[in-house]
Amino acid sequence: MSFDTLGLAQPLLKAIADAGYTNPTPIQAQAIPAVLLGGDLMAGAQTGTGKTAGFTLPMLHRLQAGQRSTNKFGRPAVRALVLTPTRELAAQVEESVQTYGKYLPELKSMVMFGGVGMQPQVDKLKKGVDILVATPGRLLDHAQLGNLDLSKIEILVLDEADRMLDMGFIHDIKKVLALLPQKKQTLLFSATFSDDIKALADKLLNQPALIEVARRNQTNDLIAQKVHPVGRERKKELLVHLIKSGDWHQVLVFTRMKHGANRLTDYLNDNGISAMAIHGNKSQGARTKALADFKSGDLTCLVATDIAARGIDIDQLPHVVNFELPNVPEDYVHRIGRTGRAGAQGEAVSLVCVDENGFLRDIEKLIKREIPREVVPGFAPDPNEKAEPIVLGRTILNPNGSRGRNPNPPAGAGRGGRGGQGGGGGRGGDNRGGSRDGGRPSGKPAAHAGHGGAKPAHTGQGGAKPQGQQAPRPASGQPRRDGAAPRQSNGPRLTQPKR
Repeated sequence: MSFDTLGLAQPLLKAIADAGYTNPTPIQAQAIPAVLLGGDLMAGAQTGTGKTAGFTLPMLHRLQAGQRSTNKFGRPAVRALVLTPTRELAAQVEESVQTYGKYLPELKSMVMFGGVGMQPQVDKLKKGVDILVATPGRLLDHAQLGNLDLSKIEILVLDEADRMLDMGFIHDIKKVLALLPQKKQTLLFSATFSDDIKALADKLLNQPALIEVARRNQTNDLIAQKVHPVGRERKKELLVHLIKSGDWHQVLVFTRMKHGANRLTDYLNDNGISAMAIHGNKSQGARTKALADFKSGDLTCLVATDIAARGIDIDQLPHVVNFELPNVPEDYVHRIGRTGRAGAQGEAVSLVCVDENGFLRDIEKLIKREIPREVVPGFAPDPNEKAEPIVLGRTILNPNGSRGRNPNPPAGAGRGGRGGQGGGGGRGGDNRGGSRDGGRPSGKPAAHAGHGGAKPAHTGQGGAKPQGQQAPRPASGQPRRDGAAPRQSNGPRLTQPKR
């Protein structure tokens, strides 16, 4: 099957050819015709399968074939809205829109997320935008300030909906839906089909077409997975050994917490391996530079927390390393999905100490396979080493699986309950319990942002305000943006954290 058979407009086919593609991936082959029919869609595909083009291409086709309308300001109305959980993913999606819409100059697009000034976004909105790609928090900020009219939306896309739920965005999604017209086409894309996702789909979608390219929570067979058992104090040394002895030139490394990412980055640089960290406490400029250097090959190692890595899309990325296993098994699937993308081979290596054996069992149970163990000569773990509790912000995960409260939490740790990354402790996220990337402001201009609370940390499941150092006040009295503490809410949520 080729793209020519899918019914796409000629300008789109020309742009696809320019990008070097001839045949659609399985998700594209199924999703594009379904979207062109105009009905709702629920699509499940692993990250790296080409799902972004699976909705951007038919979305562009439908918009170019339709009629533009004006909004309440008398300007061209926003006709398509794509919601993403993170800035990086939003930027990636908008780049895809630009790539495939290059021969449709009448269609204008923009990306909208926090961590940057609002005025340039306002200026672009005033010029007229057909396709808006946004994180929920900044989108609602503009709507509340009267900068945005979404009453003419024809197509709504929820990209990586599973991650948005994990990050506690359900209330923001509901607020966005209240701004949209009842009649519209809704497309829900998710890397996994959890029960929460299906519950959300039941509320949002009207008799949707259902596409599931891969079985739920299955890992890509093109990714060679292995576990290197190692003592907890020798992980850094082993990582350096693997990179140097294997002559690895492009390695994405995952840690659970931001300060751990910083320490590992310093260690790698001290040992002659160029490395940069990407996480919620990094400025948008620093994150953009780190990604650019990594994609270009100027940087050997990118050290990331789970949420900050969302949206990283690098062709032929050969190596992903779990320096620390995630405490949420689904995050393992997302992590290793950064390699082995779109039919390419990849390798996912996990450095596992005795403290993480419980995490490893949970992961293997989820993916329904045992990951091969391979002891690296010279790095065999001490068989007498005892498991110790894992500290995640305010939460302690004990070797027996029980949870406790950290009597000495890091300064500013958020109050989310299910241990995650960052000081915030939430469910396996970069600052769950702190702020969400592109997420909601607290509602007060000078809310305190905890350690887990700087930008992209995407989530604020904890509800109450994080404690810690005070975030700088924004200029001109504007509301706090994405680094702010999460908005408190007493309403129900799909992913309720434990207290």
